[in-house]
Amino acid sequence: MLKALIHFVIVVCVFLILTMYLPGFYVSGWVAAAIAALVFGLVNATIGPILTFFSLPLIFVTLGLFWFVLNAFLLILVAFLVPGFRINGFMPALIGSLVLALVNLIWKRATQERRESD
Repeated sequence: MLKALIHFVIVVCVFLILTMYLPGFYVSGWVAAAIAALVFGLVNATIGPILTFFSLPLIFVTLGLFWFVLNAFLLILVAFLVPGFRINGFMPALIGSLVLALVNLIWKRATQERRESD
């Protein structure tokens, strides 16, 4: 539970940092960033697997790179749904998707259980 809460706070911080450094990526404040992170998590958990299933051949052909495009579309959907969270164009969404994937990779590596070697 605590791990999920910390991850949520990290995603909120990533949204706020992207607002400062990525033109076209706009969050009006920390409340909008928190709502956007929550909606992004819900959209990613519900619509994400459906889109992944239907685009699996394209993900396979592009060696997984189309996954970033899917996440960019999900970010655009979240921007459409959440007031105070706006993404102007596809490229800021794609860059945001790449940054979120990198942060999630670092988070998973940092929090994974360590196995002892025999």
